[in-house]
Amino acid sequence: MFSGAQISLYPMTGDFVGVIVGALGALDPYRDRLRVETDDISTLLVGPPEVLFPAMRDLFAAASRTSVHCVLSAAISRGCPGEPDDAICNSTQFDGPIPPLTERHAAALAAVATAPELGVHAVAQLSLYVMGQGDHMDEIYGSIGFLKASGTFERSKHFATKLSGDAGALFSTLEQAFCRFGPPQGHVTIDLTVSANSPSLG
Repeated sequence: MFSGAQISLYPMTGDFVGVIVGALGALDPYRDRLRVETDDISTLLVGPPEVLFPAMRDLFAAASRTSVHCVLSAAISRGCPGEPDDAICNSTQFDGPIPPLTERHAAALAAVATAPELGVHAVAQLSLYVMGQGDHMDEIYGSIGFLKASGTFERSKHFATKLSGDAGALFSTLEQAFCRFGPPQGHVTIDLTVSANSPSLG
């Protein structure tokens, strides 16, 4: 199954090139397990979710530690019928039959509870889409229930859910929402914006 993300990192500073280039080293531990393609609009990261989300987390945290306002925008997808399977995306997370929602909810909460603390506070808004399934609303409501119990939930917004917290817990919450809800081989996408050091908080 194909899984990946188109990401763009925006440091709000005149030295945005320096911040981005400096943060790219955070991807080095993941490069042997990701396919990375960059153009003038975004960077494509292709790989299994258990590599993809920590890589995005560490890139964003590295940029945010400069204390400038940083935004990460991402379109994240798995199981897209328009993409070929890619061996680099192989993951055990989608093996076997799908467990009941209550079991997935509990497993997702347990995973977030063990997330590393990075010392970077961030906020995020996400919209999760489960494609082409008759029970897709059950899966979306299941995801929303998990998000509200995750410890990172801030509030519901029009068309999105807002999260806040340490970047470790935040990206773990995003990974669990992406992997645990929707059919294992189905098409699931997340539209994501993450922000740190915003002057709006001052």
